[in-house]
Amino acid sequence: MQKNLVIVESPAKAKTIGKFLGKNYKVKASVGHVRDLPKSDLGVDIENNFEPKYITIRGKGPIIKELKDEAKKSDNIYLATDPDREGEAISWHLAHLLNIDEKEPVRIEFNEITKSAIQQSVKKPRPINIDLVDAQQARRILDRLVGYKISPLLWKKIRKGLSAGRVQSVAVKLICDREKEIKGFIPQEYWTIKAIFLKGKDSFEANFYGELKDGKERKLELKNKEETDNILKELKKDEFYVKEIKAGTKKRNPYPPYITSTLQQDATKKLGFSTKKAMIIAQQLYEGIEIKGEGFVGLITYMRTDSTRISEEAIKSADDYIVKEYGKEYSSGGRRFHKNSKEVQDAHESIRPTHILRTPNTIKDSLTADQYKLYKMIWNRFVSSQMSAALYNTLSVKINCGNYIFKAAGSILKFDGFLKLYESIDEKERDTNIPPLDEGERLNVKEILPNQHFTQPPAQYTEATLIKTMEELGIGRPSTYSPIISTILSREYVILERKYFKPTELGILVNDLMKEFFKDIINEEFTADMEEKLDKIAEGNYKWKKLVEDFYKEFKVSLDVAEKEMAEIEIKDEETDIKCEKCGRNMVIKHGRYGKFLACPGYPECKNTKPLVKEINVSCPLCGGKIVRRRSKKGRTFYGCSNFPNCNFLSWDEPINEKCPKCGSVLVQKKNKNGILIKCINKDCDYVRHENNK
Repeated sequence: MQKNLVIVESPAKAKTIGKFLGKNYKVKASVGHVRDLPKSDLGVDIENNFEPKYITIRGKGPIIKELKDEAKKSDNIYLATDPDREGEAISWHLAHLLNIDEKEPVRIEFNEITKSAIQQSVKKPRPINIDLVDAQQARRILDRLVGYKISPLLWKKIRKGLSAGRVQSVAVKLICDREKEIKGFIPQEYWTIKAIFLKGKDSFEANFYGELKDGKERKLELKNKEETDNILKELKKDEFYVKEIKAGTKKRNPYPPYITSTLQQDATKKLGFSTKKAMIIAQQLYEGIEIKGEGFVGLITYMRTDSTRISEEAIKSADDYIVKEYGKEYSSGGRRFHKNSKEVQDAHESIRPTHILRTPNTIKDSLTADQYKLYKMIWNRFVSSQMSAALYNTLSVKINCGNYIFKAAGSILKFDGFLKLYESIDEKERDTNIPPLDEGERLNVKEILPNQHFTQPPAQYTEATLIKTMEELGIGRPSTYSPIISTILSREYVILERKYFKPTELGILVNDLMKEFFKDIINEEFTADMEEKLDKIAEGNYKWKKLVEDFYKEFKVSLDVAEKEMAEIEIKDEETDIKCEKCGRNMVIKHGRYGKFLACPGYPECKNTKPLVKEINVSCPLCGGKIVRRRSKKGRTFYGCSNFPNCNFLSWDEPINEKCPKCGSVLVQKKNKNGILIKCINKDCDYVRHENNK
């Protein structure tokens, strides 16, 4: 009996695929990469045409042995790693370890983990795509050269533990530049005038636009109170009347299905997920979830893509579902989305459900709360993308008073189209009704409201807006957005404050040094150009060693200059008022592998250290000690007792200095956009109250 071995990356994926293949197939997982550059040294032979020195990843010995044993017993081997450059590289490394000729047809790929997709892919194996492997190698080696050459320089000149990354440094620069722009922003005064008119029992608003001069409309910007007051005086001299009415219709088309960047943006904005969390959950949905009555099933297509393409089969199944559930008028008849920039790879489909009839509610009981939220968002977005446009009746009204012009606009939803489904995530536009009017009609003025405003600085980046900006600039690719954000946070070059990125002093310092000595590395256009060249390598139109060689020539010059001219900078440890109980000195804040901690400045004579915690002036309800704010290993804030481990009080919500009026337990508070929710920590007590933001 013929035996076939299929190798994938993850055990979850192996479990899902295993149920679709017969007894003649054995599915094993490599558990990610099996070979990589060594951590202990550069691992790139600069003198020998940048040849990489790959080694087996530590701890992978038993897995590789098992794969080799299974390979010897198999007639056919199929490498079924993820369908992207990283997946292609893993297959290439596996082929090397298993002594498989890379020209042999051993590579299979699929965009979704479904029975038909798996069975079809096994029938069409192909050789490993060396162009994709070379593109991955080029990125890996470029990143290694930058990281392993600049980082030791930063250790020597500033402090140990610092690092610089090729694309991460650009992300830090974007955040630093935005912070500088905000701090240097000078608000500009401007004014608006709003008129409220009465028509019977109804009222409507119109906004000042400008003036009629020499028979032509001219928009006026009101820069100060004096200009505004002059216009208000003129308005009192004349009557308001309807100059022009235009009725029309407006079409609002649905959004395209998700790609990686838009999925991450919406998961952040609408679900409150970090990009890392969103991608972890999307990976789970792709690789397979155990669904009651079905077993392990891949619920979505591959989640690393920059294409909005949809297969004909998926378009038809969505169209059939929409016609059946909502009616023919809600169907777009099969909408197709086209790639909208030259950077789009279009190798995969968009992110969509693998089976349209697996509606979120029918499989809710098989999913965790977070899996359900993300799956529902993906399902709704895809199905709504195939629905008809929403239609609005619009009315624009031009109102004159002497030579001055006001404008009013109204719209009323005529047909909801895709909003019938999508309104659960994306609210409908509010109807703005204007009562029936006639041209030439005189209007009754209820009030005229002048308002002073000041221009606002640009907002700090959120995870969503940073990804959007990087995508627009051509920096990074779908697979890199989330790791970039995780890296710059873990390096403490930036922090997230209320979901907004803010550079730390360390981040600003490193960014300034990078701008001074490594202009190309952190230049947005240069980085985008490198991405384009990596894409050309993947297409077979550029040699990866030429790209690395050309880059290194310029980089080496900058590196030599930095070695000679970069001044040593001492970052002083921040002193606290906390006394060292061993020697009496004021303890300082140090940065370690797992974040900040308190240490005695008398080291090495005094080696006293302890966790950095912040008291919140609330007593522990269990032992009377002080409640302190701590951080978990994942960076999440929680509250515990200062007498830990002798006292095990813990709360994810912040305790307040107030007892529950119902049961006497401690009260905790949770802030949200609507105010503060105060509730009892006792799960058996239902006391709760809301307080508005002040």
